[in-house]
Amino acid sequence: MGELFQLLKRGNKSAFLAAIINTIIAIIKGVAFLFTGNVAMFAETMHSLGDAANQFFVFVGSALSKKAPTEKYPNGFGRLVNLVLLGAVLIVGVMAFETIKEGYHHIIHPTESSGFLINILVLALATLLETFVLFKAMKEILHDLEIEAKGLNVFTMAFANLGRAKPATKLVFMEDMVATLGGLLAIIAVVLAHYTPLHQSEGVASVLIGVMMLFVVGKVFLDNAAGVIGQADEEMENKIGVLVMEDPDVKDIQDITVIKEGEDLHVELEIEIDPQITVAAADDIKDRIHEKIMAEKGVVDVTIEIDEADDVMTWKKSEPTKQT
Repeated sequence: MGELFQLLKRGNKSAFLAAIINTIIAIIKGVAFLFTGNVAMFAETMHSLGDAANQFFVFVGSALSKKAPTEKYPNGFGRLVNLVLLGAVLIVGVMAFETIKEGYHHIIHPTESSGFLINILVLALATLLETFVLFKAMKEILHDLEIEAKGLNVFTMAFANLGRAKPATKLVFMEDMVATLGGLLAIIAVVLAHYTPLHQSEGVASVLIGVMMLFVVGKVFLDNAAGVIGQADEEMENKIGVLVMEDPDVKDIQDITVIKEGEDLHVELEIEIDPQITVAAADDIKDRIHEKIMAEKGVVDVTIEIDEADDVMTWKKSEPTKQT
């Protein structure tokens, strides 16, 4: 029990905060829907319920993924966070389907809802809370990547570096971005339905919110399916390659692979050195490089093989594929 508590303390803080806030928001929206029958409010209730459940599972998965390797699982549990995220998006998918279905039904059979003031106040409060969580997720992205930013730069830098964010933080960011936009859409729909004959606008908003939820499902599924299989981190391969080649005793890099498992990085490296040096000197080189690579953030293990230099340069720095 003590070990589980220690692991949970290391879980993704953005996911934990988002789960708590979205649970509160879902309860408030659900009560408002029961009083008003507003279909846009129903869509937002389903959205917040899905987000809350999703983010709770993400928090637990991100914590358990940090469990130390065991004899039975020597490679550790880094990919567990990807598996949990794959399961979590199924919840969002079901909620998205219900949201689209209810919105379509309202477009075909529009009805006038009541409680205009309640709907506006609840949606405005929920949107403000979602914006707060979104901002916290942005700050965590920049903190994890050790990027300094203030004011509006937080928004621009977070968007620019989203592809490098931890899987759990990226999911929270995307879900709360959709939730914030969804809240604004719902407010517009409620105002239109109240002041104009366009009662279908609430159904249209519900469908649009559902479609945005499906976009998150697709994006997160593809990202984490790659993580479960074991995805190479080209950016870290370049960074570590440059670091290794700075060592005066390394003549070349035959091969370098950095596999990303959840938030963990596993490095496999084959270097070339002068064949004339002693075994003891070669071992010192290996230890020195191992220590440098292990100092890099996220690296959990390094495997280094040594070969004699063949005077043919193999390694060269490449431009990594841009992530989105």
